[in-house]
Parts: sequence; C-alpha cells; structure tokens
Amino acid sequence: MIRLENLTKVYVINGQRRVVADGMNAVFPTGVSVGLLGRNGAGKSSLLRMIAGTMNPTSGRIVSTGTISWPVGFAGSFHADLTGAQNTRFLARAYGVDTDALVDFVQAFAGLGQHFHLPVRSYSAGMRSRLAFGVSMGIRFDTYLVDEVTSVGDADFRAKSAAVFRERMKTSGAIVVSHSMQMIRNLCTMGAVLEGGHLTMYDRINDAIEAYESLLGADARRQAEEDE
Repeated sequence: MIRLENLTKVYVINGQRRVVADGMNAVFPTGVSVGLLGRNGAGKSSLLRMIAGTMNPTSGRIVSTGTISWPVGFAGSFHADLTGAQNTRFLARAYGVDTDALVDFVQAFAGLGQHFHLPVRSYSAGMRSRLAFGVSMGIRFDTYLVDEVTSVGDADFRAKSAAVFRERMKTSGAIVVSHSMQMIRNLCTMGAVLEGGHLTMYDRINDAIEAYESLLGADARRQAEEDE
C-alpha cells in the first residue's frame, strides 16, 4: 500500500510558481497495477520520483508498506566510470539480493554483449536504458514504478520487456506511466488521472482512460477554437 497524505509539490521556475501536487490524498492498493495518466507536464514523473524517495515533496508525506522500486528503466543512478557488471553488483549489494544471480539475469536479459564489461560512460542512451531495465526487473519489489519503459530498444526487446514485466505483476503491484493506452489496458486494472495538481483514482482502468481522453478532447476543441 502507498498512501499520499496532503502531498504538495511546488516548483519555482524563472520566478513563476508551478504546482504539480496540491494537497494530494490518494491510496495505491497493495498488489494492484495502476495506470497514471495526465497531460504532458502534469507532474507524473515528479510524482513517481516522490514515491520512489528520490525527490522530496514541498509538504505532506508518503506512507508505504512493502518495497518500492526506483522508476524502472531510470539510468541516473549508475556510476559512469564503473562497468555495467560492476554497477549491477553494487545495486545487488545495496538491495540485499544475490549478486551473482542478478549479474547473470541482467547480462542475459539486457543483451549488451561485451559492453556489459565496459564503463557505462561508453554506453549509448539505449544501452543505458536496457541495463537499467534489466537491473530493475532482476530485483523483486512489492511495487514497481514504471515510466514509459517499453519504448526502450527494438521490437524484440520491447516484447521481452513486456513479458517479464507481466510475469512480475503476478506477485507485485505497479504504478505505470505511458502514452500508450493499449499498454495501460494490458498492464493495469486501476487508473489515476493527474490534472491541475489533483489526483483522481478510478477502480476501473477504462474509466480512467475515458476521463483522460476527455481532457485531451477538450484541449483539442479549445485549440481549434483559438485557430479559427
């Protein structure tokens, strides 16, 4: 279970105040996959980072039971001078999992070949993402935080990523951000729509998608009126 209690996050950019969470209260149930929907810039990634503990709220708090992943596919925690294998071993020790087992899983899954034993600074963005996804999926969490992860790699890797993620969802929950409504429908049973700093929870994912698409439709109509 993840509970948001009066969660507020305010950015001040070039003297302008921007609120992405405005006294937010919500509960993400244990063992449930929730699709997190919202316009570009609504604050979805910021909310994931606050839940992960990598970003502090302005006020309020997040209470959780069980273990929570960092945003799946996020490569920002890697040390650029260490190899992929060394980074994997470091994270295995940090999270208290079997080091050799995680290295074997990531090496087989990420498909980096000899690059796995080269410094991460030599990786392309795609290679970093493949490594990050492999490490994320190799460590068991009660809740996975997912931010557009299936866009990584070629079609075969995306299919493999989706398959292993679905396998993890048999025993874990997730909060999933994606612009692909098909992916959201395939992976999630509940939904949440972030708009104007407020989060609305829906017991059925199709209801959340309908509400989100209604927002997009209103935007399109407003833009059309402005263009006339």
